[in-house]
Amino acid sequence: MATRGNSAARLWTRLGWGLVWCLALGMGAEFLLETYRKYSVLDSQAYQMFLLRRGWLWTHLAGGTITVVLGLLQFLPRLRQRHPGVHRWVGRVYLLGMLVACTGVVALLLTSPAPAQILMGFAITALAWLASALAGLVAIGKGRVAVHRRWMIRNYLVTLAPVLFRLALPLALWLGVVPSPQVIGVLLVAAWMAPWLVYEACRHAAGWLGIAAPAR
Repeated sequence: MATRGNSAARLWTRLGWGLVWCLALGMGAEFLLETYRKYSVLDSQAYQMFLLRRGWLWTHLAGGTITVVLGLLQFLPRLRQRHPGVHRWVGRVYLLGMLVACTGVVALLLTSPAPAQILMGFAITALAWLASALAGLVAIGKGRVAVHRRWMIRNYLVTLAPVLFRLALPLALWLGVVPSPQVIGVLLVAAWMAPWLVYEACRHAAGWLGIAAPAR
């Protein structure tokens, strides 16, 4: 009975992971298409504060696009199990894309007239992105595969922060929250910190219930 219960729990866990993956795929694809629509025309209103810095904006968007797309591929179990070499090279390109995106972010932050609260939100997010990737890289360098996976899940949650921020801001407006610089700065951080905390809660709950995480 216990074995049957554990098998059912693992099945539901795998289904849950699959649902999360599909949700991330849908949100990421919609976000990338919307970003392309906004910035594909140079005289778009989206360029109002970026026109003279569009090179750095494009640098950030190019690197970010790489991480959103390749990050999803890294969580496909069959890719890692059947083609570990491909998994490693995709991971390297993912990290390179992240560094390119962060280069664009730093340049934009240093030249931005935005309020300090907003700049701080972006800076904290960029640091969390880099720190979580470094932790994952150190872990795999020491052969700690499970720890590496956990850190890269956290890292990808930060990767999706712009996607979730785009959903959080309209929700805040709908709730009657005034989008002040302080609110925007908080939402920028909450866009990755909230799903990170949800992930940690689910991971610990699975541990308490004795459910092993699916191989990813």
